[in-house]
Amino acid sequence: MARFRSQGAFVVNHIRYKAGTTFADTAGNAVAGDVVWAAVGSSTGMSPLLVPIDAAATTIKNASRFANDPVPCTITGTNSIG
Repeated sequence: MARFRSQGAFVVNHIRYKAGTTFADTAGNAVAGDVVWAAVGSSTGMSPLLVPIDAAATTIKNASRFANDPVPCTITGTNSIG
């Protein structure tokens, strides 16, 4: 299971999602309200604006190039608008 909360807006398959959206790597790992986005299931699809929610997500983020990047504590500005 890999789930992430976004700290910024994302565009997935031409749909814009606001900050605070929860992304899951597969439909089987998603809970109600999650957006399924397979790219978050690999370190190559990682973004510095994704906060890991579970152990699998933490492992994926630690394997990415953003492993040591700080995550913003607050959601502000135009990047937060979906």
